[in-house]
Amino acid sequence: MQTLTQLWLFFLVVLAVVLLPGMDMAYVAGSSLVGGRRQGLLALTGIVAGGICHVVAAALGIGLLLKLVPGLFNAVLLAGAAYLAWIAWSLLRSRSAAALQADAPRLAPRAAVLRGALTSLLNPKAYLFMLAVFPQFIDPQRGPVWLQALVLWLIIAVTQALVYGPLALAAAGARHWLAQRPSAGLTLNRTVGIVLLLTALWTAAAGWRAA
Repeated sequence: MQTLTQLWLFFLVVLAVVLLPGMDMAYVAGSSLVGGRRQGLLALTGIVAGGICHVVAAALGIGLLLKLVPGLFNAVLLAGAAYLAWIAWSLLRSRSAAALQADAPRLAPRAAVLRGALTSLLNPKAYLFMLAVFPQFIDPQRGPVWLQALVLWLIIAVTQALVYGPLALAAAGARHWLAQRPSAGLTLNRTVGIVLLLTALWTAAAGWRAA
């Protein structure tokens, strides 16, 4: 098992990565603004669930495959950027702020979680982290790899909850204020779309250079 010092170091690295604006953060905030607190927290649940897949992939050596086959990594990269850009375009083409109204239709819980998981799975930042950082904290000589990976995933999940949870609640609180101001809500609708689109473009460019 990893030492306490190693676990604290891993936590600090994860915290730094999670605090960086990216697809996961943008999706959680956008989900709360559009669907309220519950949808934002469901999106967070999906993000955390998607992290399980990243950890399993790294533990099984799939991360090595992505590193050895750059074309596969680039395909995931572009898929993630395209997915985020699609969400952004949906917001930008909206002609009303209905999505921010209290009686606006919400995603079903399962759909909200699945979209969050998909966002996590298509997040290039997560793959870069798994390729560059995660393996350094796994040592087969210290015990079962699966147990070490589980501990690291718990640290990732708790860190995401600590950062994205308050973000989801804050965005949901702003949503109620915006629901009473249609023009401000429409402006925010477009602003969120622009931010998501810029995030998609930045993610694609930065990730492609890193790959």
